[in-house]
Amino acid sequence: MDTTLHDPLIGRELDGRYRVESRIAVGGMATVYRGVDTRLDRAVALKVMHPALAADPDFTARFIREAKAAARLSHPNVVNVFDQGQDGGVAFLAMEYVPGWTVRDLLRDRGALTVRTALDVLEPVLAALGAAHRAGLVHRDVKPENVLLTDGGLVKVADFGLVRAVSAESSGTTTGQVLGTVSYLAPEQIERGDADPRSDVYAAGVLLYEMLTGAKPHTGGTPVQVIYRHLNEDVPAPSASRRGLPRALDALTAAATARDAARRPPDAVALLAMVQRCRAQLTPAQLDAEPPRVLPGPGKGVSAGASGAEPTTVLPAGAPANGVERTSVLDLPPELVMPRHGGFDGEPPAAEPRRGFAAAGPGLPGASARRRSAWRPWVFGVTLAAIVVAGLTWGLSSALYTTVPAVLRLPEASAERQLRSDGLAASVQSQFSETVPRGDVVSSSPGPGARVRKDGTVALVVSAGPERHAVPDVAGTSLAEAKRAITAARLAVGTVRYAYSSDVRAGRVVGSSPGAGRSLAPNTPVTLTVSRGPAPVALPSVVGLPVDQAQQQLTDAGFTVQVAPSPVYSDTVAAGDVARQSPGGATAPTGATVTLTLSQGPQLFPVPDVTGETADQATGTLEAAGFKVHVITVNPLADNPTVHEQSPGGGSDQPKGTKISLLAY
Repeated sequence: MDTTLHDPLIGRELDGRYRVESRIAVGGMATVYRGVDTRLDRAVALKVMHPALAADPDFTARFIREAKAAARLSHPNVVNVFDQGQDGGVAFLAMEYVPGWTVRDLLRDRGALTVRTALDVLEPVLAALGAAHRAGLVHRDVKPENVLLTDGGLVKVADFGLVRAVSAESSGTTTGQVLGTVSYLAPEQIERGDADPRSDVYAAGVLLYEMLTGAKPHTGGTPVQVIYRHLNEDVPAPSASRRGLPRALDALTAAATARDAARRPPDAVALLAMVQRCRAQLTPAQLDAEPPRVLPGPGKGVSAGASGAEPTTVLPAGAPANGVERTSVLDLPPELVMPRHGGFDGEPPAAEPRRGFAAAGPGLPGASARRRSAWRPWVFGVTLAAIVVAGLTWGLSSALYTTVPAVLRLPEASAERQLRSDGLAASVQSQFSETVPRGDVVSSSPGPGARVRKDGTVALVVSAGPERHAVPDVAGTSLAEAKRAITAARLAVGTVRYAYSSDVRAGRVVGSSPGAGRSLAPNTPVTLTVSRGPAPVALPSVVGLPVDQAQQQLTDAGFTVQVAPSPVYSDTVAAGDVARQSPGGATAPTGATVTLTLSQGPQLFPVPDVTGETADQATGTLEAAGFKVHVITVNPLADNPTVHEQSPGGGSDQPKGTKISLLAY
């Protein structure tokens, strides 16, 4: 029975805009519905807080504040938050509607994943969490149920509507409570209610373990048992459960799930870099090795119904031993989830008295008998006619219609043969798929078991394999050109690094990681390395040296030498020696060109002729011309003797600062 028929929100229009159409899922804090934005005529997911939480004004205020913070987070691997509102006692978020699978569905269907598939899922998850962490947000509920695989092959992280903004004021959530799912809670979340980017790193490590092994690392019959193991036991190495896994994956899982938060990568960006380095160490055979086909069964992790899904938990902070309060439809008694009616699993409902045939009474036996004898032939005839009509209808239907056979996961050729054997035609289109092998059927329309005319056509969607795009060769291009090429290849630009290079000139791209030609899933980040030019080396100082000696020293150090065409005057360097070099400084790039400017000696100026002037006049004239003066007086009794001789003589050319001797008497 469809329990959504009894949901009072179905058919309601929230905030005069969002029409609630059907229930998608029930969680520990909210119920998610499929709805329609009547203004923009688009499908949306409506996340409605449970009434008990919506009635708490503190929680509602926090819900609104954190929804606004999450709405600012724009990333291709994040389920976008469009709007937040309240309608009466209903608090809700309007989010992007993403049809597809969850990683929980994938694990339930396939069990453990190949290493390549697990990393292909984990990398965009970490890219999304990294964007949140760099924006100051913490997800707090990373788990397979919140990782979506779209029909177009994208990986999106959901439930960013209840992230917590990182601040110094509070490390918890609602007062005295911790939000999360017990199988993925970090020890510090359980013990103190602390949640920071390293808590998301821990949950991502648990997610990686589960994708590699098909099971959760810590199991128990109750949530408290699982919590105890998170606090007291390390997450085991994945290779202990799945033989043949590379040790690099064990080290990666151990780093992400260290019980001491200080030993984990500081945020998802750092963990993403570790994942990419780990992937680069693995061979194609290690990446694509098929895991054992053992599907996760009951008893793995905390029981949460046949699906294996585990609801978000509200856990009293600092008191895990007191148990866990879970708000989920899975925890309710069956009679509250699915009301029992007669005809399901109990006695049939008691028949009500038939009106019009119960009044013969003890005094009218003959009348009763006559009535029975009168209507029995009529009932027999009607019944016989109904049987005949039903038989004819069934026969005609069987002649004209058939049932669509189950062709999912069959190779394309086998599926077409199966359809032809049932009198059906097939139309085929391809679609990328991360989970269905290339050439196998992903889906059919109509689906398996549907009735269709025998001459009808069944549309098959055949897997084209995982969508992959080659990393373009961007070596030697500018950074802007490299970014455009990567975006055009449907990949994402990751970290931009700078490094010295003797082969690539400064400002040009040296290379990328992963390298050119590597096949990657859409929106996988690609790291670019940009050249700073050659690395600097020690630069000899050759000022004052003869030009031949200066050229030899610079050439031996790996530099190219050129001599400036015009020498310069120098009062300190002899003519023909090096007066200056460019560049100067202690270092320069290897192979750089060093220009040497030679000295032509000091600049000469004419000496004024001061003979015949008084000693005082001559001194003033010479000093004004830039020369120094030494006066020799023959007659010390003379008050201001006259200059009769000077050396160097007037009219000669001398450097400024030259001492001119005067003989005066």
